[in-house]
Amino acid sequence: MDTGRIAELLQPFLLSPTEETVLTSISIYIDILLRWNARINLTALRQPEEIVTRHFGESLFAARHLFPRAGVEAGDAPAEAGGNAAPQVVDVGSGAGFPGLPLKLWAPRIRLTLIESNQKKATFLREVTRSLKLTNMDVFSGRAQDFPATSADVVTLRAVERFESVLPVAASLVGPGGRLALLIGRPQADRVPGLTPGFQWNVPLPVPLSATRVLLVGALKARA
Repeated sequence: MDTGRIAELLQPFLLSPTEETVLTSISIYIDILLRWNARINLTALRQPEEIVTRHFGESLFAARHLFPRAGVEAGDAPAEAGGNAAPQVVDVGSGAGFPGLPLKLWAPRIRLTLIESNQKKATFLREVTRSLKLTNMDVFSGRAQDFPATSADVVTLRAVERFESVLPVAASLVGPGGRLALLIGRPQADRVPGLTPGFQWNVPLPVPLSATRVLLVGALKARA
């Protein structure tokens, strides 16, 4: 897909132009996704422009709030948890790689783990990782319950089945002072505080070009 068109489609989700290297990576990613999607069900979307706005746009909207760039996004949380160390980011139920892989494209120095228990989808994620030459990242092809607890600075969750049972598991992966970022519908957002004791939640941020989708970010409160 043409990088100029990708940049145009992403404009509502970002406050600044996207680097050409990121746009090129997105174009390669889309080509791989469409090829694999003909064999296994990675996304119900079939049109490249829809994939850009629905998947990459929403993911990069989250990225700029989680990892704001100086002079670009003031944000409502520090750019990186854990001081100068590269933050450990865990994406639960990655599927086709959203929002985890776009987060890595936006903030290359994060250490990223994609959790995906479906072996075919995990294989797809590894191919994208190799094709984009991404480093400091891993694909954990198992259940989130089996991943080390309290080990992440940031945990992300988007469009998973059995939301109410998966959410507490995702929350358990957040380490002291860490954050949990959810890309969900407004009705789900209302249920989140009751499912995540110990977290302080920000006001939901509406996702551009969507009437129902929000970004909800919570911080793990320090124990008294």
